[in-house]
Amino acid sequence: MTEVGNRRELRIAIIGAGMAGILSAIKLREAGLSDYVIYEKADRVGGTWRENTYPGVACDVPSHLYSYSFEPNPEWSHQFSPGAEIQAYFENVARKYGIDREIRFGEEIDRCEFRDGRWHLESSKGEQDEFDFVIAATGVLHHPSYPDIEGQADFEGSLFHSARWDPDVPLDGRRIGVIGTGSTGVQITSALVDRVEKLCLFQRTAQWIMPQENPAYTEEEKANFRNHPEQLRELHSQISQLFAAGFANAVVDADSELMRNIEEACTANLEESVKDPILREKLRPNYRAACKRLVISPDFYEAIQKPSACLVAEPIERIEAKGVRTRDGQLHELDVLVLATGFRVDRFMRPMEVIGRNGRRLDEIWADRPTAYLSISVPDLPNFFMLNGPNGPVGNFSLIEVAELQFDYILQLIDLVRSGSAGSVCASAEATAAFDRDRVEAAKKTIWTTGCHSWYLDDRGIPATWPWTFDRFREEMAAPKLEAYDF
Repeated sequence: MTEVGNRRELRIAIIGAGMAGILSAIKLREAGLSDYVIYEKADRVGGTWRENTYPGVACDVPSHLYSYSFEPNPEWSHQFSPGAEIQAYFENVARKYGIDREIRFGEEIDRCEFRDGRWHLESSKGEQDEFDFVIAATGVLHHPSYPDIEGQADFEGSLFHSARWDPDVPLDGRRIGVIGTGSTGVQITSALVDRVEKLCLFQRTAQWIMPQENPAYTEEEKANFRNHPEQLRELHSQISQLFAAGFANAVVDADSELMRNIEEACTANLEESVKDPILREKLRPNYRAACKRLVISPDFYEAIQKPSACLVAEPIERIEAKGVRTRDGQLHELDVLVLATGFRVDRFMRPMEVIGRNGRRLDEIWADRPTAYLSISVPDLPNFFMLNGPNGPVGNFSLIEVAELQFDYILQLIDLVRSGSAGSVCASAEATAAFDRDRVEAAKKTIWTTGCHSWYLDDRGIPATWPWTFDRFREEMAAPKLEAYDF
């Protein structure tokens, strides 16, 4: 770290070249911090949108909100765009800003150790380097979760996780099984049901489905967006405010009128869309809407009622050579079996080894469960920040907007070191413990604690996500409370 005038020249490592890593590089350069290195374990940018290529993959946040605020996209095809378009968007942004030339592809960071006032990084290629700051932009949805079902190795057809989709496996006219009824399973069902001989959706838990209109943007609308970029920025702002005032506020108050309105819409969608009373009751959840991550779909109920579709609500006994056997003894014969069983959302930057101040290891700090002050900073990890870390707003919000707010906040802390006001900075143990106590107490009022099992819940059954309004998150991100930090 050298001094330039009265400001220190900092060297920064960015881990991950998905949405948050690309954002970090652009914003660092904009702030005059051009000495950074981006490490990416894969061979191209994109993060979760690179990993997930299954049929029907799409975002459940409106496209014009799921975009960088500084880089609106007039070319979105639909209000909710498919995954391939989102992946192309990130590739185009990285190319436009020259970020793609600055990434060390195929280089995963195995170890980060803080010693002698700097972070020492070691990559999977054996390369070593030193940095003043580390920004972990490693994402949440990238470690597939595999179900504990007997006999997976016995299956004679093609079996893979939805996040490891095999494009070489033929699907048309075949018998497909999908295990899992979250957003991924729902999207795959809608995308494939008209292409296959049979599609069996194995349901452990029924899901509430929020109806969704997904109109295509006309060429005239896209031309208008191109010619009037200020309208795109205004649209981004409007959708953001609608999200904050609507769904984001509803889920943190289980007794709110907004939450009741969402539940009524989901119930009406089920009642009006599914004609067969037996199928309707199989599809009816026994918990409140949005207790699990709310699934949004324009056509799932239509898809699951088609002649080629079958909903299997009987528990799975095991997987066999020819298919899936359920507890009632029936063998569902299949050619392809897809595990749409989600992700290990408690991993974050792990399995990377992180060793902080005084030899404190992240695995020790997180021995009980992941936690971080404002989802950004961990005690005893100086000058180490996360984007979309533990306990942040991850439920049906735009993680791009979350990351932008977080990065502006982080940059204020980096500037304290850059200006010479501090040598290092991380959240204090006291502030982190107080934040966690407040978070746990506030979580009791949210919809996520009303009686379901979901990936939001930690080992204690406490939602591991932001339990307050999104407006409060914006307020917290406006400026750091310096008394919460060790310098």
